[in-house]
Amino acid sequence: MALIERFEGRSVASALSHRATTDPERVFLLHGDAQLTFGEVDSRAEALAAGLHARGIGAGDRIALILTPCPEFVISFFAAAKLGAAIVPLDPGLAPSDLQYMLRHSEASAAVVTERYGGIEFLELFDELLPQLPDLQYLVTVGGAEIWYDDQIFPWADMTSSGTGRDYPAVQVDPKTTPLALFYTSGTTGKPKAVSLSHANLLHAAGGTADALSLRPEDRVAGVAALFNVFGVGPGILGCVLAGSSLVLSDPVEGGRLLDAVETYRVTVQYGIPTLFRAQLRAQERRPRDLSSLRVALIAGAPAAPELVARVEDELCPVALVGYSITETASTICIGRTDDPPVKRRTTVGRPLDGSEYRIVENGADLPVESVGEIRFRGSGVMLGYHRQPRRTAEAFDDEGYLKTGDLAMVDEDGFIHLVGRHKDVIIRSGFNVYPREVEDRILVHPAIIGATVVGTEDEILGEAICACVLPVEGALVSGEEIRDWCRMTLSDHKVPDLVRFFDEFPRTGDGKIRRVEVARMVRQEMGRTA
Repeated sequence: MALIERFEGRSVASALSHRATTDPERVFLLHGDAQLTFGEVDSRAEALAAGLHARGIGAGDRIALILTPCPEFVISFFAAAKLGAAIVPLDPGLAPSDLQYMLRHSEASAAVVTERYGGIEFLELFDELLPQLPDLQYLVTVGGAEIWYDDQIFPWADMTSSGTGRDYPAVQVDPKTTPLALFYTSGTTGKPKAVSLSHANLLHAAGGTADALSLRPEDRVAGVAALFNVFGVGPGILGCVLAGSSLVLSDPVEGGRLLDAVETYRVTVQYGIPTLFRAQLRAQERRPRDLSSLRVALIAGAPAAPELVARVEDELCPVALVGYSITETASTICIGRTDDPPVKRRTTVGRPLDGSEYRIVENGADLPVESVGEIRFRGSGVMLGYHRQPRRTAEAFDDEGYLKTGDLAMVDEDGFIHLVGRHKDVIIRSGFNVYPREVEDRILVHPAIIGATVVGTEDEILGEAICACVLPVEGALVSGEEIRDWCRMTLSDHKVPDLVRFFDEFPRTGDGKIRRVEVARMVRQEMGRTA
């Protein structure tokens, strides 16, 4: 029976308890030289839950997790699930103003925070923030330093030891309706929204992803770049719980270092965004590692060019799958399968997870196969809504209860989904619709380019001009006209970039995605100054 079916109707706490009972000695987490079994994670989560309960944290509360990928994040997540509380995972690299906004908006009652990150001393930061956060009652700090504390601030060891051996009331939750996590979207347009996901939402996406990968107990999984995003919690943490697999935690996740981890831990399954895999390909060329343990890779989080998928299969891993993941569907909603034809694995995002329905629409009407329109979903993975925003929640769904993704897609005759781009990103040049992803895929094949994003700019004659923003390989000599000539070889004339701008780096979200809106703003600002 598929994992997505075996764990249907369970809560996240019961899923961990099941694994800890049936396989308590199997290694769950690998972090540096440390190993934690499923039984150890479960018992430590019990202790933390009891410690938090003794201080009044319980069902319905929200617990912020401001941590790097570490065992304390995983333990805190399951402690919250046992209490019937919801986690609010936040990037420790957030600006203080963004952090304050999200903590205030989520009404977090407690926060588990790293002591320092990126040169920031979080105790000093929270000394300034706490007066502005009336709902935040407790901080639990993670780190090895000897710190001061009071009745509001507790070192991790003190909070967990205070709950060891203590009981707390068992909480019954409805997996379909009880919120388990609030994930903040990247907020490239306006203030970020908090996506509320239930136990069932996250377990559905995690189980479906694990099934597609044929994840099994002997697997070791690596490449989870950030636990503060939905993919890290869903397919990352929960996928391993459902399958009984081991999860390698590392920070930061970088091409060469991740290859070292694959070699050291004999990793069998790797996750990552396209940028990570491109970095790995370069690192492997410079210094080859033994990657013979890898059996499958999952590329998700951003569009993946067919050429990249082919290179990953040729140079890193025998089989590479592409997934389509969005926060509002608890991460994975479409994914390739290991037994799909190679051409489908490389050119599509596979098919929807079992239990998910989709439609391709234009102006509210369903389109036939081989037609491009907005793809919409409904099913077990689709969010409860946006926290404290009922109007925006209502606007996110159509009259049939399908989530509006804003993504353009086409389904072929075999039922495979082809992503074309974002509806709002389409460039209309001289009356032609140009989808940035197609141009980006072509540019990224160029050997001197490691990053690209294509945006539209106002043009009096064309309506919109195509501007290719590119990130060259360090030391590479390449011109804008060379990039244009490269595009002319395979693209129609109306898709060839009118302008090429070179960047030293792109603005990115905390989990590595390019902030397309910010890039477009920078280009338009530069062109305004030039004019």
